[in-house]
Amino acid sequence: MFESIRKHSKIAMLVMFLLIIPSFVLVGIDSQYFSGSSPVVARVDGQDITQAEWDNAHRVESDRLRAQQPGIDGALLDSPQARYATLERMVRDRVLQSAANKFHLQPSNARLASALQEIPEIAALRRPDGSLDAEAYRKLVATQGLTPEGFESRMRYDLAVNQVLGAVVNTSFATPALAEVTLSPLFQQREIRVAHFKPGEYASKVQVTEAEIETYYKAHAEQFREPERADVQYVVLDLDAVRSGISVNEDELKTYYKENAAQFGDKEERRASHILIAAAKDAPAEQRAAAKSRADELLAQLRKAPDAFADVARKNSQDTGSASQGGDLGFFARGAMVKPFEDAAFGLEKNEISKVIESDFGYHIIKLTDIKPARIPSFEDKRADIEDQLRQQQSQRKFAEIAETFTNMVYEQSDSLSPVADKLKLKLHTATGVTRELSAQDQGVLANAKLRAALFSRDSVESKRNTEAIEVGPSQLASARITRYTPARILSFEEAHDKAKALLVARKSQEAARDEGQTKLAQWSKNPESSGKALSATVVVSRQEPNNQPRALVEKVLSEDPAHLPRWVSVDLGTQGYAVALITHIVEAPPPAEAIAAQRNEQYVQWLTKVEAFAYYEWLKQRFKAQIKVPRPVIDPADTVG
Repeated sequence: MFESIRKHSKIAMLVMFLLIIPSFVLVGIDSQYFSGSSPVVARVDGQDITQAEWDNAHRVESDRLRAQQPGIDGALLDSPQARYATLERMVRDRVLQSAANKFHLQPSNARLASALQEIPEIAALRRPDGSLDAEAYRKLVATQGLTPEGFESRMRYDLAVNQVLGAVVNTSFATPALAEVTLSPLFQQREIRVAHFKPGEYASKVQVTEAEIETYYKAHAEQFREPERADVQYVVLDLDAVRSGISVNEDELKTYYKENAAQFGDKEERRASHILIAAAKDAPAEQRAAAKSRADELLAQLRKAPDAFADVARKNSQDTGSASQGGDLGFFARGAMVKPFEDAAFGLEKNEISKVIESDFGYHIIKLTDIKPARIPSFEDKRADIEDQLRQQQSQRKFAEIAETFTNMVYEQSDSLSPVADKLKLKLHTATGVTRELSAQDQGVLANAKLRAALFSRDSVESKRNTEAIEVGPSQLASARITRYTPARILSFEEAHDKAKALLVARKSQEAARDEGQTKLAQWSKNPESSGKALSATVVVSRQEPNNQPRALVEKVLSEDPAHLPRWVSVDLGTQGYAVALITHIVEAPPPAEAIAAQRNEQYVQWLTKVEAFAYYEWLKQRFKAQIKVPRPVIDPADTVG
């Protein structure tokens, strides 16, 4: 058939043309068919955000997070919730950008320059004359994958959008009196007496029949479900495993020592003092000549009285950092000083004074005060360190090669992990009772969500094949397989009998405690004196100091209207039972210390600022008609871990 089509290709193309074109005429052609445009997922101020833009932005964000946290689980980054969060950030950026444009909040060049200077890493690139080291600046922004122009464009954007919310954030304030009125209920204290009705006190009185136990079992079958479990084998390839198989011979060690001996020891260091007569390199010739003349005068003075160097430096040096120390600069190695200064200092004998040395900072007179000679340890002293370095270097180079072998073998020989373990000399690990869901007790590579998901994939469960090689950490691959699988099931009544009985007794005990508490509440409300010794001694509770009382009870006590005290309240504490409390009165809290009051006021302003900023942003979303056209993903409880 295909051979016939090849022989009559022109006729076949004509027939296809006649069949396809009428179908377009009848049903129409989607505008995206030829344009290749991507579906719109959001719109802000009439501007669309497409699916392609969303995908690209999320990919960039994921790559950034992976670079910052190499061990992060990729499944978390690719989840619907993470992707939707990226879209929300895109919408927020578009809203703030639209506001900056419409409100004419673009920063001036002077404001941009000021903001750049406020960044410590950039400020440090300033030369003594105030100019910026352009090459160092280019290298600095390149670490973020940007050119200086791109970096400054992003800074302009950040400054612009920050001004949008800055109008709200920077003007939020609250007086101490307002903060006190608002926050005082949070720190209020109340005096109570409590009676606790605990289920355990009623358990011995509860009687249950076999029929009741069976009825409870049938009504709550899911409580007796055993999760699917598996016994597994797994192997791990990491740098430690590779390094253990690497041996380094003596010749390699000695060669490495000879070639790198200098790096094992301490470099020569020199201690010097100097006198600086400052003159910027771009200063007028007359100014530099005057500085040179002054340095020459001081040098002539020192030639006559070398021991007076420290006093002359204190009185005349224009290096404010060292002048007070008699010009002392401490010890330094090569590379720490500008080259003319370094060349001079490392060419002097101890206690020798140099001639006048010119640098970009001006004119120096240097006195060498001490020398620490270079020290190179012996081969035997560094042998263990060298061996460790070589093994580490070789293991890193060899890991990529072995990783490819590992990946291929677990796939090609998918019915067993023994071949790859034997070939690469890896330990074959085992684990029993592994479940699909992660728990706090999980450790090691089996605590990796991606590996666990692959382990319980349909192919792995049904065919008991090896999982693919999965990256479970930096330079760490793992593969696992199920050796024995037990599907999820509901325990039979006989197997679940004791658990069902215990749960039923606990429920009835809880009900008995609640019934008793409600009865006593009704009785004591009518006749407070009848509570007798059932209530505890008076305790003072607050949100900060619950005084060993259940949180639900404390919240109930503090939420009651203080105008109706004393007052009886009760709280169902679930498995903890039932509590009845008598609120007697409010305890006036002592005024906070000045520092605490200031801290509370600051916290209140922060809360108020966040609320106002959020409200303003919501208004901006309406102002610029921000719409997200894809539904927010719903978190499936079955997908949660733990």
